[in-house]
Amino acid sequence: MRLQGLRARPRRRGLPKDVGQRSVIAPNVLDRQFRAEKPNQKWVADFTYIWTAEGWLYVAAVIDLFSRRVVGWSMSANMTAQLVTDALIMAIWRRGKPDALLHHSDQGSQYTSEQFQRLMADNGVTCSMSRSGNVWDNAAMESFFSSMKTERIGKRIYRTRNQARAEIFDYIERFYNPTRRHSTLGYLSPMDFEQKLAQT
Repeated sequence: MRLQGLRARPRRRGLPKDVGQRSVIAPNVLDRQFRAEKPNQKWVADFTYIWTAEGWLYVAAVIDLFSRRVVGWSMSANMTAQLVTDALIMAIWRRGKPDALLHHSDQGSQYTSEQFQRLMADNGVTCSMSRSGNVWDNAAMESFFSSMKTERIGKRIYRTRNQARAEIFDYIERFYNPTRRHSTLGYLSPMDFEQKLAQT
Protein backbone atom coordinates (compact mmCIF):
# COMPACT_ATOMS: atom_id res chain seq x y z
CA MET A 1 0.00 0.00 0.00
CA ARG A 2 2.86 2.36 0.80
CA LEU A 3 4.42 1.78 -2.64
CA GLN A 4 1.10 2.50 -4.32
CA GLY A 5 0.46 5.60 -2.20
CA LEU A 6 -2.64 4.06 -0.62
CA ARG A 7 -3.90 4.56 2.92
CA ALA A 8 -6.46 2.62 4.88
CA ARG A 9 -9.66 4.53 5.48
CA PRO A 10 -10.10 4.89 9.27
CA ARG A 11 -13.32 3.78 10.89
CA ARG A 12 -15.67 6.61 11.68
CA ARG A 13 -15.43 7.62 15.30
CA GLY A 14 -18.57 7.55 17.37
CA LEU A 15 -19.94 11.09 17.57
CA PRO A 16 -20.58 12.59 21.00
CA LYS A 17 -24.14 12.44 22.25
CA ASP A 18 -26.11 15.25 23.84
CA VAL A 19 -27.46 13.72 27.03
CA GLY A 20 -28.43 16.85 28.94
CA GLN A 21 -31.94 17.68 30.09
CA ARG A 22 -33.99 20.08 28.00
CA SER A 23 -35.83 22.64 30.08
CA VAL A 24 -37.07 25.33 27.66
CA ILE A 25 -38.18 24.75 24.07
CA ALA A 26 -38.94 27.95 22.14
CA PRO A 27 -41.00 28.21 18.93
CA ASN A 28 -39.35 28.62 15.54
CA VAL A 29 -39.74 32.40 15.30
CA LEU A 30 -37.01 32.74 12.64
CA ASP A 31 -38.97 30.41 10.33
CA ARG A 32 -36.09 30.12 7.82
CA GLN A 33 -36.04 33.89 7.15
CA PHE A 34 -32.25 34.08 6.84
CA ARG A 35 -32.01 37.72 5.74
CA ALA A 36 -31.81 40.68 8.09
CA GLU A 37 -32.33 44.34 7.25
CA LYS A 38 -29.75 45.62 9.72
CA PRO A 39 -26.99 44.39 12.05
CA ASN A 40 -27.89 42.78 15.38
CA GLN A 41 -31.42 41.94 14.30
CA LYS A 42 -31.10 38.16 13.78
CA TRP A 43 -28.33 35.93 15.09
CA VAL A 44 -28.05 32.19 14.50
CA ALA A 45 -25.98 29.85 16.66
CA ASP A 46 -24.82 26.26 16.86
CA PHE A 47 -21.77 24.20 17.73
CA THR A 48 -19.79 21.43 16.10
CA TYR A 49 -16.99 19.09 17.08
CA ILE A 50 -13.48 18.55 15.75
CA TRP A 51 -11.49 15.38 16.40
CA THR A 52 -7.97 15.68 17.81
CA ALA A 53 -5.54 13.09 19.16
CA GLU A 54 -6.45 14.38 22.64
CA GLY A 55 -10.19 13.89 22.04
CA TRP A 56 -13.04 16.08 20.81
CA LEU A 57 -12.84 19.87 20.63
CA TYR A 58 -16.26 21.55 20.64
CA VAL A 59 -16.63 24.81 18.70
CA ALA A 60 -19.62 27.12 19.22
CA ALA A 61 -20.33 30.12 17.01
CA VAL A 62 -22.85 32.96 16.66
CA ILE A 63 -23.45 34.54 13.24
CA ASP A 64 -25.18 37.83 12.43
CA LEU A 65 -27.47 37.09 9.47
CA PHE A 66 -27.16 40.67 8.21
CA SER A 67 -23.51 40.28 7.20
CA ARG A 68 -22.88 36.56 7.87
CA ARG A 69 -20.14 37.69 10.26
CA VAL A 70 -19.11 35.43 13.13
CA VAL A 71 -19.73 37.79 16.03
CA GLY A 72 -19.09 35.31 18.83
CA TRP A 73 -17.36 31.97 19.26
CA SER A 74 -15.92 29.71 21.92
CA MET A 75 -14.06 26.40 22.13
CA SER A 76 -13.93 23.77 24.85
CA ALA A 77 -13.08 20.15 25.55
CA ASN A 78 -16.55 19.82 27.10
CA MET A 79 -19.99 19.95 25.50
CA THR A 80 -21.67 22.05 28.19
CA ALA A 81 -23.98 25.04 28.49
CA GLN A 82 -20.89 27.14 29.27
CA LEU A 83 -19.61 26.52 25.71
CA VAL A 84 -22.59 28.22 24.05
CA THR A 85 -22.96 30.80 26.83
CA ASP A 86 -19.38 31.98 26.26
CA ALA A 87 -20.02 32.38 22.52
CA LEU A 88 -23.10 34.53 23.17
CA ILE A 89 -21.28 36.59 25.81
CA MET A 90 -18.55 37.35 23.25
CA ALA A 91 -21.16 38.36 20.67
CA ILE A 92 -22.94 40.71 23.09
CA TRP A 93 -19.62 42.18 24.24
CA ARG A 94 -18.47 42.78 20.65
CA ARG A 95 -21.74 44.17 19.32
CA GLY A 96 -23.02 45.98 22.39
CA LYS A 97 -26.36 45.12 23.96
CA PRO A 98 -28.59 44.90 20.89
CA ASP A 99 -32.24 46.01 20.88
CA ALA A 100 -34.96 43.68 19.54
CA LEU A 101 -32.54 40.84 18.82
CA LEU A 102 -33.70 37.37 17.76
CA HIS A 103 -31.36 34.48 18.62
CA HIS A 104 -31.97 31.18 16.80
CA SER A 105 -30.47 27.78 17.66
CA ASP A 106 -31.41 24.12 17.76
CA GLN A 107 -33.04 22.43 20.76
CA GLY A 108 -29.80 21.10 22.23
CA SER A 109 -29.67 20.94 26.02
CA GLN A 110 -26.94 23.60 26.03
CA TYR A 111 -29.32 26.15 24.47
CA THR A 112 -32.33 25.12 26.54
CA SER A 113 -30.37 25.21 29.80
CA GLU A 114 -31.32 27.60 32.58
CA GLN A 115 -27.86 29.21 32.40
CA PHE A 116 -28.18 30.09 28.72
CA GLN A 117 -31.82 31.12 28.89
CA ARG A 118 -31.08 33.41 31.83
CA LEU A 119 -28.32 35.15 29.84
CA MET A 120 -30.74 35.80 26.99
CA ALA A 121 -33.48 37.05 29.31
CA ASP A 122 -31.04 39.37 31.13
CA ASN A 123 -30.09 40.93 27.77
CA GLY A 124 -33.60 41.16 26.33
CA VAL A 125 -32.92 38.63 23.57
CA THR A 126 -35.86 36.77 21.99
CA CYS A 127 -35.32 33.02 21.71
CA SER A 128 -36.11 31.00 18.58
CA MET A 129 -35.38 27.30 18.07
CA SER A 130 -35.42 24.91 15.15
CA ARG A 131 -37.99 22.17 15.08
CA SER A 132 -36.74 18.87 16.44
CA GLY A 133 -34.42 17.07 14.00
CA ASN A 134 -34.83 19.71 11.25
CA VAL A 135 -31.37 20.95 10.17
CA TRP A 136 -32.84 23.17 7.44
CA ASP A 137 -34.32 25.45 10.10
CA ASN A 138 -30.75 26.60 10.85
CA ALA A 139 -29.29 26.22 7.37
CA ALA A 140 -27.19 29.42 7.51
CA MET A 141 -25.31 28.10 10.55
CA GLU A 142 -24.91 24.64 9.02
CA SER A 143 -23.45 26.32 5.93
CA PHE A 144 -20.79 28.10 7.99
CA PHE A 145 -19.58 24.92 9.69
CA SER A 146 -19.62 23.09 6.35
CA SER A 147 -17.44 25.82 4.82
CA MET A 148 -15.03 25.77 7.76
CA LYS A 149 -14.59 22.02 7.52
CA THR A 150 -14.33 21.97 3.73
CA GLU A 151 -12.02 24.95 3.35
CA ARG A 152 -9.72 24.45 6.30
CA ILE A 153 -9.99 21.64 8.80
CA GLY A 154 -11.79 18.74 7.13
CA LYS A 155 -8.81 16.60 6.14
CA ARG A 156 -6.34 17.70 8.82
CA ILE A 157 -5.38 15.67 11.84
CA TYR A 158 -4.64 17.67 14.98
CA ARG A 159 -2.32 16.30 17.63
CA THR A 160 -3.62 18.60 20.33
CA ARG A 161 -6.75 20.62 21.04
CA ASN A 162 -4.59 23.76 21.16
CA GLN A 163 -3.41 23.09 17.62
CA ALA A 164 -7.03 22.84 16.47
CA ARG A 165 -7.97 25.97 18.47
CA ALA A 166 -5.26 27.99 16.70
CA GLU A 167 -6.44 26.76 13.30
CA ILE A 168 -10.07 27.61 13.97
CA PHE A 169 -9.20 31.05 15.38
CA ASP A 170 -7.19 31.74 12.22
CA TYR A 171 -10.04 30.62 9.98
CA ILE A 172 -12.65 32.78 11.70
CA GLU A 173 -10.71 35.95 12.53
CA ARG A 174 -8.10 36.08 9.78
CA PHE A 175 -9.96 34.56 6.84
CA TYR A 176 -13.72 34.13 7.15
CA ASN A 177 -14.70 37.48 8.68
CA PRO A 178 -12.22 39.79 6.89
CA THR A 179 -11.65 38.19 3.47
CA ARG A 180 -13.99 35.31 2.57
CA ARG A 181 -16.45 36.51 -0.08
CA HIS A 182 -20.14 35.61 -0.01
CA SER A 183 -22.48 35.54 -2.97
CA THR A 184 -25.34 36.67 -0.66
CA LEU A 185 -23.30 39.81 0.15
CA GLY A 186 -22.51 40.77 -3.43
CA TYR A 187 -19.20 38.90 -3.20
CA LEU A 188 -17.94 40.99 -0.30
CA SER A 189 -16.53 39.62 2.94
CA PRO A 190 -18.63 40.04 6.10
CA MET A 191 -16.39 42.85 7.40
CA ASP A 192 -16.27 44.62 4.04
CA PHE A 193 -20.07 44.41 3.80
CA GLU A 194 -20.46 46.03 7.22
CA GLN A 195 -17.90 48.72 6.42
CA LYS A 196 -19.69 49.51 3.17
CA LEU A 197 -22.94 49.94 5.08
CA ALA A 198 -21.24 52.23 7.62
CA GLN A 199 -20.06 54.52 4.80
CA THR A 200 -23.52 54.97 3.26
